Amino acid sequence: MILTGGSGGLGKAIIREFSDATWQITAPSREEMDMRNPQDIRAFMKNRPVDLLICSAGLIHDQLLLKMEESTWDDLLAVNFEGAAECARYAVPEMLAAEGGHIIFISSYSALHPKQGQSAYAVAKAGLIGLTSSLSKYYGKHNVRINAILPGFMETQMTQALPMKQKSEILESHVLGRLNQVENVARFCRFLHESMPDTSGQVFQLDSRPVS
Repeated sequence: MILTGGSGGLGKAIIREFSDATWQITAPSREEMDMRNPQDIRAFMKNRPVDLLICSAGLIHDQLLLKMEESTWDDLLAVNFEGAAECARYAVPEMLAAEGGHIIFISSYSALHPKQGQSAYAVAKAGLIGLTSSLSKYYGKHNVRINAILPGFMETQMTQALPMKQKSEILESHVLGRLNQVENVARFCRFLHESMPDTSGQVFQLDSRPVS
């Protein structure tokens, strides 16, 4: 398994979930593979066997479009979408050669319902949903599965630091009145891979906010 974004809260939970004798996990650091740099991705991914690729690397920087620097826009798209697409570009040929494989893109609820100031982030995460649909249709006949997960607003270090008022407003949008846990999302990643072998081209929303 190759995992991007392994140093984040969700990435660490995925590593814990898959850390047993059945799995060999490769989670490159930014120094090993900078998601902003296509050459880094090519050097790391090319000709590297992979049965499961989980693209969890992400970057958030909320800012109104008219105030956002071009470099910030570029970084958000590079890390959240273009880097994941590049990883898939090199993983798919290895999966075709092995006659099967699975890619899981970690997208976001914001792809469907972006908050104010999340235009770049929403565009990038929506791109992952489009990529899921496109790649799954083309490579399904070769037993290569592509799925996307919207993990939802999770209990992480970042959310714990939010002002109580903002956290209360977020909680109100969840019909269960609670946030998701990174451990649950990691567990679902493994369940999707190991126990749902006939599932591809799907987008899974994992918290309790309405999708429509």
